[in-house]
Amino acid sequence: MTEASIPTPAGTAKLRALTLGALGVVYGDIGTSPLYTLRECFVQSGLPVQHDTVLGVLSLIFWSLMLVVTLKYVTFVMRADNQGEGGILALTALALRGMRPGHRRTMAVMATGLIGAALFYGDSIITPAISVLSAIEGLTVATPVFEKYVIPITLAILVMLFVVQRHGTARVGALFGPIMVVWFAVLALLGVAQIVREPRVLEALLPIHALRTLAEHGTLGFVLLGAVVLAVTGGEALYADMGHFGRRPIQMAWYGIVLPGLLINYFGQGALLLSDPSTIENPFFHLAPDWALYPMVALAAAATIIASQAVISGAFSMTRQAIHLRYLPRMEIRHTSAHEIGQIYLPAVNWLLLAGVAALVLGFKTSSNLAAAYGIAVTGTMVATTLLAYKVARRLGKWTLWQAGGALIVFLGIDTAFFSANLLKVFEGGWFPLAVAAGVFLLMTTWRRGRAELRDKLAEDAIPMDALMGRLKGGAIPRVPGTAVFLTSSARDLPPSLLHNLKHNKVLHERVVLLTVEIEDVPTVPASERFKLTPYSAGFFRLIVRFGFMDEPDVPAALRERRMPGLPFEPMDTTYFVSRETLIPTRRTGLPRWQEIVFITLSKASTSASEYFCIPPGRVVELGIQIEI
Repeated sequence: MTEASIPTPAGTAKLRALTLGALGVVYGDIGTSPLYTLRECFVQSGLPVQHDTVLGVLSLIFWSLMLVVTLKYVTFVMRADNQGEGGILALTALALRGMRPGHRRTMAVMATGLIGAALFYGDSIITPAISVLSAIEGLTVATPVFEKYVIPITLAILVMLFVVQRHGTARVGALFGPIMVVWFAVLALLGVAQIVREPRVLEALLPIHALRTLAEHGTLGFVLLGAVVLAVTGGEALYADMGHFGRRPIQMAWYGIVLPGLLINYFGQGALLLSDPSTIENPFFHLAPDWALYPMVALAAAATIIASQAVISGAFSMTRQAIHLRYLPRMEIRHTSAHEIGQIYLPAVNWLLLAGVAALVLGFKTSSNLAAAYGIAVTGTMVATTLLAYKVARRLGKWTLWQAGGALIVFLGIDTAFFSANLLKVFEGGWFPLAVAAGVFLLMTTWRRGRAELRDKLAEDAIPMDALMGRLKGGAIPRVPGTAVFLTSSARDLPPSLLHNLKHNKVLHERVVLLTVEIEDVPTVPASERFKLTPYSAGFFRLIVRFGFMDEPDVPAALRERRMPGLPFEPMDTTYFVSRETLIPTRRTGLPRWQEIVFITLSKASTSASEYFCIPPGRVVELGIQIEI
């Protein structure tokens, strides 16, 4: 080891802190899967609880964790990072890089990413509901008296969780890591105690038990796969949160704490079932001694709240990415931390998630019923991730066809097997995440297509720069002191806001900046590459400001940071002009009638450009225009 490669004490401390943080944010979802997975494997498949089936189910869980999470995500997919950022939309942006806009293959890649992202929202609704509900159901193991209180307690916890989102999670987040360390330690301790009593359970490490169970039980074995996948839910979070913690801390947490804790607990539950098959009603909580049952329920509730927080934060982050990449309309985004840009709160998303979660708890009533709806969203996202990762490996990773194709066959074969098994549960609850995903997908595609139609319409009515320059040379238009910034989506023509201002006010400022904000398909844009300034005559400037999809698009702050010769941006001497479009439906657009109505509704609900780009209200002039689409 060279001197440069020796980790410093400060570097080691930072790595430990990031690893602890990853435990609290990344692994909450998959870390709470032992609460219900083994039970659902027998309940959903209808297999008898006996020696061979217990070993077979455990073997399937073990090899699923090894192949899907360890090999696919931790080893393979996490190598496909977009400047350190992960997640389905970041991977989609990476896969689209260098592809021709409008081409069939481009549209197919984009559709794959949007479907995966849409399915993630279904997962974001189900995870809080099933996690908290399964933890509170532990009370019924102590006494059936608590049965009628399970749903009210669950709803109270969930409502409280969503209400506190607006205050941010920085303070509570500091506790997440230590609590999850305790959680995984307890998982291992409970499992070890049973494994010591029934060491024969370790036979399940051999894959022959998994293969034999699938082969001997036919249809029931296929149904079993739909429940086994519950053990790997949350695997997508490893990749999605890579930008917050980095690849190495996530990998260290997985190999050093999470994977051992999960496997020991699953095998401990299996050992318990071998000695007492009647504990299948709730094998997780039966692992604990009677005196530790209530503390275990409290710890499980804390762990499930952390798991819920992870997917809620993930939904906020993905929505912001989708807005920046122009897949969703602008929404109000509040920053809950002055130091961490990733800590954000979206009120609209928060309350929609709460409504969906509450509806699930009241509609499905038990975690077993919810488990039937759970796997389909997760497996659908896994299929999309595998396809996109193959594309990135071939185009950007320079993998050979044999390397990328071999990985695709293995991982896609596993993913499609899980997804197909979960399709059997569509009528038992799997329709819910599919309906959510279909709704989100339609909103994304409608918004993107509608904005393209609107841009084409504005381009038809646009006036070239040269036409205005001719009038200015004759001195026909009076000029007033100051700087006027006109926001425009077109980097070529004059914006409608400038033309309307000129039509009604008959004047122009001495300095006119035509400002276009571009969101790139990279997470962040360096300050040195943020601006592109093109000066014209008569005090006109064309300015392009570039942000990444993880950057905060604060236009005034960006302009203050970069001093441009001859173009001062003094706060009290700069006025921003923004168009406020009123869309009028017509038959002349390429959108179907229903899609046109949806697009206009989304446009009305969209946050104004001035608010989205952090422009002070006192410096904004909004000019309304009517556009027929």
